Amino acid sequence: MTKPDSKMDLPISEQIDRKIAELGDWRTQTLGRMRQLIKEADPEIVEELKWMGTPTWSHDGIVCTGESYKGKVKLTFAKGASLADAAGLFNASLEGNARRAIDIGEGETVDAQAFKALFQEAVALNVTKRLAKAKRSA
Repeated sequence: MTKPDSKMDLPISEQIDRKIAELGDWRTQTLGRMRQLIKEADPEIVEELKWMGTPTWSHDGIVCTGESYKGKVKLTFAKGASLADAAGLFNASLEGNARRAIDIGEGETVDAQAFKALFQEAVALNVTKRLAKAKRSA
């Protein structure tokens, strides 16, 4: 008989807490800070774990994912190419037709207000697309 994986019994937010804590280095603080900014930017955000345990934030569709690599934390915005990015935060995946990303290395920070504004712009885009789709279907 095998024991069930106790991590899977936890609410998604607690699973994400653990996943971030397990990084155990500067990435823990960086991804934790960005997660907090995401929650401040959109209190209605839905947290999920997708693609082999990648933290994902959704509101009327995926807004962004939070990946951690040895040398960086990467926040990938699903529809980033459609965002104005007035503060110029996107610094990775710039060649694609849909996604854009923010790579954060050790010791680097992201302007909190600019990030929250970008995140809110991404949420607004998702909501607008959902409403337009609903209107076409009606």
